[in-house]
Amino acid sequence: MLWAVLAGIALLIILGLGFYAGKLLFLLKQQKDRQQAARETRIANITESIILIAKAMDQQQCELSEGVIRIVNLLNALPLAAPPSYKDHYPHIHTLFVEVSGFAILEARQQLTKSERRKQDKAREQIESEHESKVLSELPALQAYCMSLIK
Repeated sequence: MLWAVLAGIALLIILGLGFYAGKLLFLLKQQKDRQQAARETRIANITESIILIAKAMDQQQCELSEGVIRIVNLLNALPLAAPPSYKDHYPHIHTLFVEVSGFAILEARQQLTKSERRKQDKAREQIESEHESKVLSELPALQAYCMSLIK
């Protein structure tokens, strides 16, 4: 009789632990689903921003250097499990990014004298003009890539 009571208690403990484990697995699945949905939303928002910036660059509504800086930073912010090498896929965009990323921006630009700002603007415009056609030719492929990420 004692063995039957002990076996009953053991069975209740096992059932309780099984129920608790099942509940934890269910909560974990819900959490993963929420994280996946948030990740997909973030990818959609970032890719839509990239497409919009690329269109603005193509229509001359945005300076190439500004657009390239924004696009490269957005590409690097994409939460992809295995992101491709954007440097290899879009070499001219990356090259322009590297060349213009050394210029002063925001507060650092405000601290420059007018002549220094003009000098940087002239150098930036020269760099942009050298890369303009090559960068613009990569924009359709970039937009197609972004569209492929949106599900």
